[in-house]
Amino acid sequence: MLTYFLNKLGYALLTLYGVITVIFFLFHVLPGDPARMMLDQNENSEQLALIKKKYGFDKPLTTQYVYYLNDVSPISFHSNLHTDYTYLSEQKYTAIPLFSTAETTTVIKMPYLRESFQKSGKKVSQIIGNTLPSTAVLALFAIVIAIAIGIILGIVSALHKDSWIDRSIALLSTLGMSVPSFFSAILFAWLFGFVLQKYTHLNMTGSLYEVDDLGNGSYLQWKNILLPAIVLGIRPLAVVIQLMRNSLLETLGQDYIRTARAKGLSEFQIIRKHALKNSLNPVITAISGWFASMLAGAVFVEYIFGWNGLGKEIVEALNNLDLPVIMGAVLVISTTFVIINILVDLIYAYLDPKIRIS
Repeated sequence: MLTYFLNKLGYALLTLYGVITVIFFLFHVLPGDPARMMLDQNENSEQLALIKKKYGFDKPLTTQYVYYLNDVSPISFHSNLHTDYTYLSEQKYTAIPLFSTAETTTVIKMPYLRESFQKSGKKVSQIIGNTLPSTAVLALFAIVIAIAIGIILGIVSALHKDSWIDRSIALLSTLGMSVPSFFSAILFAWLFGFVLQKYTHLNMTGSLYEVDDLGNGSYLQWKNILLPAIVLGIRPLAVVIQLMRNSLLETLGQDYIRTARAKGLSEFQIIRKHALKNSLNPVITAISGWFASMLAGAVFVEYIFGWNGLGKEIVEALNNLDLPVIMGAVLVISTTFVIINILVDLIYAYLDPKIRIS
């Protein structure tokens, strides 16, 4: 099991290295000077030169790439000469020294995602840390809705195979997969947050926390999560329905199910005690991937519903060309994908020894 884990960890690190490389070169070939973006309209030649020297923008692209790897790596190298890339010596993050030479000090630290261009002095890690929990809560609610409704509709569809109920559910499932999330978000916000607002009492826009009108701070507003969670969960819901239906139909055709029927067990008992558990494996696999993808897929949904999460922050960063925030958000989402995939692989390897052997 340890060897299997180390192999998966090695592949994960290679994947993250590839993601970091693509992110860096993709955004650094864009037109525009990062130093000018940071200074905005207040630039002058002296400030521009100072910013470029401070953040290494005056160096060749390959040198900047090495600096970026040094920042995002948990193990970094600090220059003791204070002659190059000087902001490393300005304690932008807390580091634990491992060992030191005359020229460099090797330290261990949290990945440093640098600072926002537009929000002066604010670390990207702080921005992501403030917005990621809201996105995670939204994704969790969406996936719970998708699982609960999807499994029920999948079972109903399988038990009424080829009937009008089965065809209706299949039509809704296909429609859910086909309609873009941003269109669904606009439609749901308009219909349930505006047209039917006096019946639903839901808002077109709103976040998990809202500011009190009397100035008494912020408070939780759980009803604001309903519409964006439903919209975000539509696509995984459609996938769960189809996977549950097909998997259950396959399971119901197995010999042990026929044996259970011959023993006189009711259809409800057969499904609850035997068929359902064995039909959930493909659903679990799909859900593990969908939960990670929701962090990226929530971008348009959050922006339309005014949900103060990571997705909305990414859109604002794109509008303002705030490259460190964009790069940091993409890296965090990619890392989430990798971690979830490793956990799912380990769970399967634990449950099925044949996977470890292969």
